[in-house]
Amino acid sequence: MKSDKIRSIIILTLAIFLSSCEQPETTESTPDIVMEQVDLILTNGKILTVDSEFSIANTVIVNDGRIVVTGDASLLEQYESRSLVDLDGKILMPGFIDSHTHIRGRPERYIELGETESIAEIQSLIRRKADELGPDEWITGYGWSEDELAEGRRPLRQDLDAAAPRNPVTLTRAGGHSAVVSTSALELAEITDATPDPEGGVIERDDNGAANGIIRERQGIVGRLVPDSTYEELIASLEINLNALLAKGITSITDASKRPGEFVMFEEIYSNPSIPLPRSAWQFQWFDPEGIAEVKERVGDGDEFLKIGPIKVFVDGGFTGPAAYTLEPYLNQGDYRGYLNMPEKELVTMLNEIHDAGWQMGIHAIGDAAIELVVDTLADTLNRSPREDHRHYLNHFSMRPPERTMELMSEHSIHITQQPNFTYTLEGRYVANLDGWRLEHNNPIRSPMDHGITVAISSDILPIGPLVGIYAAISRKGMSGRVFGADEAISVEEAIEAYTLTGAYLGFEEDIKGSLEPGKLADMIVLSEDILTADHEDIMNIVVEKTYVGGKLVYSN
Repeated sequence: MKSDKIRSIIILTLAIFLSSCEQPETTESTPDIVMEQVDLILTNGKILTVDSEFSIANTVIVNDGRIVVTGDASLLEQYESRSLVDLDGKILMPGFIDSHTHIRGRPERYIELGETESIAEIQSLIRRKADELGPDEWITGYGWSEDELAEGRRPLRQDLDAAAPRNPVTLTRAGGHSAVVSTSALELAEITDATPDPEGGVIERDDNGAANGIIRERQGIVGRLVPDSTYEELIASLEINLNALLAKGITSITDASKRPGEFVMFEEIYSNPSIPLPRSAWQFQWFDPEGIAEVKERVGDGDEFLKIGPIKVFVDGGFTGPAAYTLEPYLNQGDYRGYLNMPEKELVTMLNEIHDAGWQMGIHAIGDAAIELVVDTLADTLNRSPREDHRHYLNHFSMRPPERTMELMSEHSIHITQQPNFTYTLEGRYVANLDGWRLEHNNPIRSPMDHGITVAISSDILPIGPLVGIYAAISRKGMSGRVFGADEAISVEEAIEAYTLTGAYLGFEEDIKGSLEPGKLADMIVLSEDILTADHEDIMNIVVEKTYVGGKLVYSN
């Protein structure tokens, strides 16, 4: 008994000892992970950042209207948003920057002709407008193209007369370099069969010497008689026309060829927009330097939504006339080489005057002779008066100039905003007026890029949809499917960069937009298909599904 008692005491003592030797179980408290709050996250997509490496991300973080960061889905562990968008594998990319376009308000007398497919349809629109306005009221319109009309020809004055015999009518061709006017309009302008051609323009005549209603480049000799539109009707339609760009994925534009007095209309629209708008920069013409200076003094550099851009200079005409100034005569037109819009000496003086005043220039030059003249002048100007980072550029650059001209452009950093969509929509005009090497290499992109020239892509509203420009830039196809100068084609990645980041560069805005990089404005679009892998023939069918400006959803299909 005594030994059992001793054994029990020993066991109990040992248990107490061992329990005192056990380490107490500790529970470490894991601190709560603090997620950074942001305005918007878009994830699970193929995000084209258009940075220097053309990086592709999965997720983008947006706050206060700007890109915070792009990366993979692990960013969802660091950020929490008030709005989370599942892209479901869709393409997200920077919004298009149209660095040369024209957006206008339209009066009640105006008819839109950009979608018309026949002269009969044009006549129907004219009749409807004549009934609406009554007799003697002017009817205006824009956008017809003989290449898209079933009759395969241009409308002439007799076609307009048949539709509205009691109304003066003037309808501008797509591109703006010619118009057809009715007999009544010719009579009001006192233009007869014997009227000489205006300087720099052509009054076309039929085989009997009678004016056929087509006026090339100087249609203003009739258009000046059209009564001024009211401020109210213009501003209302202008806001609608600007808003419509968002559906095409265009988040920024440079609006070319404006007058200083018109700027107040844009100021009013942008000061309190009733609908979302893209960002806008203005190109003033140099006809009113005092007015331009007044606007500049009043608004300074503007802001991220509305600003003053470069000065516009018209050097020659276009191919819809045709009136582009060429080195060699047009096909089957004798010695005709188009026109300069002003005497050469006056042009040289103007270019030097604008440069010396410290302005950037966006110079309309289409024909190879016009391009050569402008580049030679700018090279001399920059040698005489160097200016660091001037960023002068040529609008259009439609005909490929001599090698020496492109070498000078590279040497003096003279840039381009090009419209490859012209290759598609103006195919008929090029084939009718050019031949051989110069036809094949019209609207060149690869060759100037290979010379080290900075090339942006823009629309000049022919048509305004950016996907047509991208299609033509990578396929080099006209409307018929014919390929023109395949060696001038660029890659889809190059085309996207030219329509985004390079457009921002021409406006001195590459630090704030044009790519989806940290600190930049969250101007973005979502596409229905993968533009990088889509068959070229399907690119024009891609749909812009969503458009964001400053991180705000401004359009949804």
